[in-house]
Amino acid sequence: MTDGLSLKIKSVAASIRKQREEKNYTQEYLAAKLKISQNAYSKIELGYTKITLERLFQIADILETNITTLIGVGKSEAA
Repeated sequence: MTDGLSLKIKSVAASIRKQREEKNYTQEYLAAKLKISQNAYSKIELGYTKITLERLFQIADILETNITTLIGVGKSEAA
């Protein structure tokens, strides 16, 4: 995996965690909603697990945000 791609994955993972914390949701809550273990969910937030587009949409739906917020579309254009 290239360094750039790895950084993007970590950025998405950090964005998911930030959105979850802003909603005061626990990892256990999101894991239950996604029907996965808390450990599996933790790996998503740490960027250890590659997530599918479907899973990304599910997370965005639970967090009541849109997918572009999670992937940071528009951040680099604003700089």
